[in-house]
Amino acid sequence: MHKNVRLWLVSLSLIFSSQSSYACTQAELETFDNEPPVIKALLERASVLVSDESAAENNAESAWKAANLYCEAARYGSAEGLYRLGMLYAFGRGVPANRDYAANLFGIASTHGHFEAQKMLETIEIKTSDTPPCVLEAVAPERAPVQQYGEFQGSPAIDAYVAELPKSKRWVVGLVDTIADWYNVDSKLVLSIITAESNFKVSAKSNKNANGLMQIIPATAERFNVKNAFNASQNIKGGVAYLRWLLSYFRGDVTLAVAAYNAGEGAVDRYKGVPPYKETRAYVKKVLGLYQSKRHNFDASITSASPAIKKVSSK
Repeated sequence: MHKNVRLWLVSLSLIFSSQSSYACTQAELETFDNEPPVIKALLERASVLVSDESAAENNAESAWKAANLYCEAARYGSAEGLYRLGMLYAFGRGVPANRDYAANLFGIASTHGHFEAQKMLETIEIKTSDTPPCVLEAVAPERAPVQQYGEFQGSPAIDAYVAELPKSKRWVVGLVDTIADWYNVDSKLVLSIITAESNFKVSAKSNKNANGLMQIIPATAERFNVKNAFNASQNIKGGVAYLRWLLSYFRGDVTLAVAAYNAGEGAVDRYKGVPPYKETRAYVKKVLGLYQSKRHNFDASITSASPAIKKVSSK
């Protein structure tokens, strides 16, 4: 059967399938209740394999087995299966990272009402109609290549720190690299912020109700569509999206963007520079000590410049 015909059949079958939207881990069983029994069983088995995100990143075999189950669910016509398989391809978990596969899977799922797939398409642009073969026929997906950490280029201080991370935390680096690339933000800056914010602890929570790797507060979570701040992928995506906005607002001034990440852009505007808060100044010093660069490229079209910027220049 021709590839496009098979893809059309997959899409057509989705019309008649029960549709579900991605939910946080604690609500997954309720989400899966909307699926037919066969698909529900597949999604539940896969969810168990990837429920512990840090373990799944360290255990490529578990993530690959989950990918097989999502492939099967997708062949049955599950929008949820397509979305979740797309997430694995987007982040290179168990299967090779492939943005084209991810975008196409999100595209198919989103046309049938999958909200989270639609949100992912705001980040990943559909450029081809390439679809993983395992969605079109009963074949196993490719396995992700073994990733090596320890050889980094860029800011020497953060590179040295990351190189010494225990294996239980190193999986975060790959996730940051992928998401930072989507947003055209230097992953070294993101890693420096994560070091200062949580020291790579997914479950970190502050007394100010800032949560997860990049310490997302509820207002920022709502602003950048973070449903579960303790989910590493969502947390980093929200934190990087905010950082990208700050870099645009402060026209590539890393010092001001980092200060605003800690104290809020309003405080930086009010003081026309780094606020005189002991915590913020120590935070800026730590992040810049790791990142070792005070300039970053920015997209001026994202937002207008901060009044704290005296000279507006674009790159």
